[in-house]
Amino acid sequence: MRVTELNRDTAPDAVDAVFAGLSARSRYLRFHSPTPRLTASARRVLVDVDGERHAAVCAHIGGDPVGIARVIRTGECGAEIAVAVVDLWQRRGIGRRLLEELTTIAARMGVAELHGDVLPDNSGMLALVRKVLPGVRLTREADTIQLSYPLAWVTAEITDADLIESLQEI
Repeated sequence: MRVTELNRDTAPDAVDAVFAGLSARSRYLRFHSPTPRLTASARRVLVDVDGERHAAVCAHIGGDPVGIARVIRTGECGAEIAVAVVDLWQRRGIGRRLLEELTTIAARMGVAELHGDVLPDNSGMLALVRKVLPGVRLTREADTIQLSYPLAWVTAEITDADLIESLQEI
């Protein structure tokens, strides 16, 4: 398996291939509604990957896209995440690898907190975030489970000057 970061040139083919590999159930779990096809506006959002506001990674097996994870800024410090793995490759570690890579990219982007909405019956995604995001906070809302995961500890950098200053205060 090879994981690559997507850009505006590579995203369209990856989005189309992964969407085509999702069953009706997987599409429902990912988009929270029956989604037999991507609308032009939804596709436009999914392929608008700029690496600063919206980043995405794609897993390839034998050159074929089999999963995508994305992070989209929702404010100055927060970002929403989403993961989709084609049905034939689910539960084989692809989602885990994508989410691990995505947290690294989110930290590089300066994101302090990841969040997302998961349907309560999406046990695969809930298990994945519990494994990859230790300490993730899951909160039941009306029809979804909201996840919240602080990345501040990942993005914070302690310099020698910080250490010296804190020692001088003692």
